[in-house]
Amino acid sequence: MKILILLTVFLFTDFTFAQSFTIPIWGKVIPNRIETDEVETTEFAENSNILLIKNVQVPTIEVFLPKNENLNKKAVIICPGGGYQVLAYNWEGTEIAKWLNENGIVGIVLKYRLPTSKSVENKQFTPFFDLQRAIKLVRFNSKNWGIDEDKIGIMGFSAGGHLAATFGTHFGTSSFQNTDEIDLVSETPNFLVLAYPVISFQDSITHSGSKSALLGENPDSNDVYFFSNEFFVSQNTPPTFIFHAQDDNLVSIKNSELFYRKLEKYNSKSEFVIFPKGGHGFSLAKNDKLLHSWTDKLILWLENLK
Repeated sequence: MKILILLTVFLFTDFTFAQSFTIPIWGKVIPNRIETDEVETTEFAENSNILLIKNVQVPTIEVFLPKNENLNKKAVIICPGGGYQVLAYNWEGTEIAKWLNENGIVGIVLKYRLPTSKSVENKQFTPFFDLQRAIKLVRFNSKNWGIDEDKIGIMGFSAGGHLAATFGTHFGTSSFQNTDEIDLVSETPNFLVLAYPVISFQDSITHSGSKSALLGENPDSNDVYFFSNEFFVSQNTPPTFIFHAQDDNLVSIKNSELFYRKLEKYNSKSEFVIFPKGGHGFSLAKNDKLLHSWTDKLILWLENLK
């Protein structure tokens, strides 16, 4: 890992010529990995240009750097959605990173392992550990990538929003065994962005597919409670920007409402944008002026975030 990091610094210090690069988040040892014959696959969703990745074997981050003249030293680690079963890697990943670059923000797409993979043990926490390692890795390399180490946020879509919210409410409470100097770096996120997120695993409002993928068909009640993130919002939860459509019939807007109400109790500098229509999974919504407005609202919120 040390050699890889040095190589990364050498190749990508000049942001003017760098567009994107991908590096594995772990060194030789990948925690919670089981050697199997399983193969990572990529395919496009039916009748769609959405690229789906399944059975992730080696988790990575793909780093998109703005040009020097645009850089504002903020970074966002992006967790694509997909019900904890696949990753909508371009739709809720690389396309978001490229848009962030247009606004001077470093976009970093996390290809995290999924609990449905047979190459993963400790399935419930493996996505969490991958995100935990990713933020440490980004902060470790922050100076080399033109990032202020105190301006690193996490963005998640749908089930990726559940992962981001889980980390935003549980960071510092669960960890893998340290493997190198990167693991000694702070994992605290400075802000969260939640896009039509799964928040709760309570039966009345959860997305059952995400819940069963992460916890299994008959989950323990303690696990259901732990991964219902509305119960763990505190004064330490980072400021959060949330957006959701009222007519989302896949992930109820009640998820976002619960999380935001808890944030309000702590006078958090958070924002909740509600759209009357939009359904689920609209991403940048480039062809819908109203839905697309979340992008401008987010940039304004970030600019005013201390």
